[in-house]
Amino acid sequence: MSDEQILFQENFADTLDTNWSWLREQTNDWRIQNNGLEICVRPGVKDTVQNALLRPGPNRNEGPHAIEVTITNHTAPTQQYEQAGITLYHNGEPIFKEVKELIDGDLYIIPGKKPMPTQSVRLRLIVTATTWQAQFCPEGETEYQTAAEGELPPPGNDQVSLQCYNGPEEGDHWIRFSDFCIKRI
Repeated sequence: MSDEQILFQENFADTLDTNWSWLREQTNDWRIQNNGLEICVRPGVKDTVQNALLRPGPNRNEGPHAIEVTITNHTAPTQQYEQAGITLYHNGEPIFKEVKELIDGDLYIIPGKKPMPTQSVRLRLIVTATTWQAQFCPEGETEYQTAAEGELPPPGNDQVSLQCYNGPEEGDHWIRFSDFCIKRI
């Protein structure tokens, strides 16, 4: 779209932008290489997630925006509910996530439980003052598909996070995040 305006872009070239912060950082379980952020998926859920990378979200009262990132599994997920994606925080609490998740042996985009068999996927979360729309574009395709839509609480102290969790107890499953951006749409 020609009327999109990039609000923030992170190519993970060498270092992280100073507005990023870590939630429960484990320094040996993340790295930047080849223009991507790679995080090792460890056990944990929303309240115990490790290496969640957060940054302030745009003011939702200033118009709709899209949060986009490409996610690639270096290792095929094996743990039930193993996942990676975008999480929205509101006033310090996680309120919504769009993820690629392993459920009963198959990969899906959640919410919506849309099948996702490819190694890479582009996630696009469209956010307005009061709503969200989760979209995705599988590897090798060019069009976004809508997985689900819903409502958000009124705007507040919003943050955007890249995170993964429910990893296996044993072994290293690395997830790659690349081409992160936030666009006004």
